[in-house]
Amino acid sequence: MFYRYSTHGEGTPENTMVFVHGNPESSYIYRNIIKEIIARANKPFAVLAMDHIGFGLSDQASYQMECLNHADNLLLLIRELDLENVTLVVHDWGGPTGIGAFLKEPERVSNLVVTNSTVFPMPESGPTYKNYPISWLGWSQVPLIMPRWFWGSYSSYAVFRTPAKPFTLITQLLLYLLKAEIGIFSGTEDERNAKRLFREQFKSKPNVLCSKRFVRQSGVWGHGNTFREPTLGLQDTSPFYRFIQENIGSIWGPNGQNIGVRAVLGRWDALGKDEVIEQWIDNLPQLEGHVKVFEGVGHFVEEARPREIADSIIEVAKLL
Repeated sequence: MFYRYSTHGEGTPENTMVFVHGNPESSYIYRNIIKEIIARANKPFAVLAMDHIGFGLSDQASYQMECLNHADNLLLLIRELDLENVTLVVHDWGGPTGIGAFLKEPERVSNLVVTNSTVFPMPESGPTYKNYPISWLGWSQVPLIMPRWFWGSYSSYAVFRTPAKPFTLITQLLLYLLKAEIGIFSGTEDERNAKRLFREQFKSKPNVLCSKRFVRQSGVWGHGNTFREPTLGLQDTSPFYRFIQENIGSIWGPNGQNIGVRAVLGRWDALGKDEVIEQWIDNLPQLEGHVKVFEGVGHFVEEARPREIADSIIEVAKLL
């Protein structure tokens, strides 16, 4: 597993920012946020950002890994580096992965920053990944129709997708796929590099299958499910999610460690709806009054609002 660990500022860092990515991204999704924190913080701190197996610069996956597998790997890294006073930053499936790992040793965490993620059962009201972003073609259904050889290009398109109507989304996707397959990417130099990297991590069949598994399971996000993995056999994710849901409030809430909690969300996303925000606040009431929601911003809020996410991290970790 590739990871970046670095220290910044003068003196011994008292805080470690741990960035846990989701799918179909890598730790590179946090590049601009990390740059903002480095430029503006006036207290020493450390940064840890890893690429899960099958993503970014890490080894290929040898089987279709799930959040519980990535959480086990992350826990090994946490113990190896003996992390303390952690500000945990999570996005997408990085939520259950990062929280699932750290709840095994919860005293290591001082703060939690959530960006378009959840560990709770997705409420059926409003948008879900069964009907978003297109009512008749939800995110969780795309792996069923998207050929494997286009998955990398499709993934890089998804990260930079902006709100649009269904017809526009489909036409933009088709045009993007055609260009990406011959190596043409638009945007700033930083955006072109990011699109290329997010595409290239899915050149191998095992990595594509892992990523598709995540997307298909977004339809039952947080509910848990069973599936047959060719190498491991029958898998059940339910106990993993139940452990998180039964413990996060009592351990990190006001009657437990009372950690600092912040959320920065893009509204144009199933994870940006009020029902999901209410679940977070019900379990971690200290989040009340500390939620930033951006209209017209989609799921990958890190690309759209890095400065605002950095603001919340710097504030909750008291880096000024």
